Amino acid sequence: MNQILNFIDANKERYIEELKEYLSIPSISTLGSHKKEVARCAKYVADHLKIIGMKKVKIHKTKGHPIVYGEWLGAPGKPTVLIYGHYDVQPVDPLNLWNTDPFTAVVKDGKIWARGANDNKGQNFVHMKSVEAYLKTEGKLPVNVKFVIEGEEEIGSSNLEIFLKENKKLLACDTVLISDTSLYAENSPTISYGLRGLCYMEIEVTGPNRDLHSGSFGGAVANPINELAKIISKLHDNNGKITIPNFYSDVISLTKTERDNFKSLKFSDNKFAKELQVKELQGEAKYSTIERISARPTLDCNGIIGGFTGEGAKTVLPSKASAKISMRLVPNQNPKKIANEFKKYILTLAPKSVKVEIKELHGGLPFYTSLDNKFVVAAANSIGKAFKKKSVFTREGGSIPIVVEFANQLKSPVILMGLGLDTDDIHSPNEHFHLSNFERGIYSSVYFLDEVSKL
Repeated sequence: MNQILNFIDANKERYIEELKEYLSIPSISTLGSHKKEVARCAKYVADHLKIIGMKKVKIHKTKGHPIVYGEWLGAPGKPTVLIYGHYDVQPVDPLNLWNTDPFTAVVKDGKIWARGANDNKGQNFVHMKSVEAYLKTEGKLPVNVKFVIEGEEEIGSSNLEIFLKENKKLLACDTVLISDTSLYAENSPTISYGLRGLCYMEIEVTGPNRDLHSGSFGGAVANPINELAKIISKLHDNNGKITIPNFYSDVISLTKTERDNFKSLKFSDNKFAKELQVKELQGEAKYSTIERISARPTLDCNGIIGGFTGEGAKTVLPSKASAKISMRLVPNQNPKKIANEFKKYILTLAPKSVKVEIKELHGGLPFYTSLDNKFVVAAANSIGKAFKKKSVFTREGGSIPIVVEFANQLKSPVILMGLGLDTDDIHSPNEHFHLSNFERGIYSSVYFLDEVSKL
């Protein structure tokens, strides 16, 4: 192991220069004008996998952007680790808010600044470097390794889902390792063991057949905005609990171990409220703030449309009003089932004076890995060793649908070993990645491969 770690120490500057080259490619997947650059980035990834010693490297074409695959299967009888990442990045707008060129990486203040520095080129590059360190020093890996690096994560990974379903044998593994989440706090090694799912709905309320003068018709005809507001107001009770029947029927209660773990994170409600400039926090009774935002289901109105919203006054009674509502789901909740329960309940709340149409816009399953899973334990030990601190465990409040696809299609536990920080401005101008986390990420990956080889 010392030989491997010495190799990493001796090549740090080279790693940064190579990462700069990787970051210089404007692989913005959502812009058709960048299609050639995305393809160029896929080739860069494939070429680099070959350079570090991976075998059977192939660029798989899809209906969209390419998927890069590579493997090293020279450890018979040992576990197989599949490492996932994405080489596509977000657009850079507004460009005038960047302090440097987003595709000319700059090292400053102990960080590397560029689009993709954290999300996700910097984070997936650490695993390439750990594999290289093993192969260049020992000529072999302690386990079998497969890489899958895609170019469509920022636009939904629809072609990767197809690729997973059609290539289960090729991608068969014992565990999936992903670095695309965040550390809980600076210098705090973190394993994320859960992600919330999503059920996204739209309610449209229609009253009269046209907009009406509120003086002539108000008080006699139901106002769709008023009725929609009444419906929304009935979706929570006074304790912050969601009132949809059967909404909580499949929710798995937090264990004592999990609740004790959340307490150990020492989350500060005061700091959280101060940063948001709100005087008071609210939410579901009997749960802490960190539990509410990461491990409990939620319902929020994301937008309301209706009537006159321009400058000045227009006394109109609108014909239609609509609202978009999202529900974040926790392990064991099914978005299809929740959508059906939502539709049924909304219809019971609507008066006969209006017509209500409910649409299901989007859904995603939640993800969960047991804290005592052997690969989770191995990952926690590894990143803790690299950071020289005991690892913490968190659940992410957001959704990463492709994580669920990996777990469901490959029937293997997924490990979320995030290395960035929430303050790294991903998706925003001046994205950056702390070089200390980049370096410790390489060590974490090296230790993880070693830990897994002993299982």
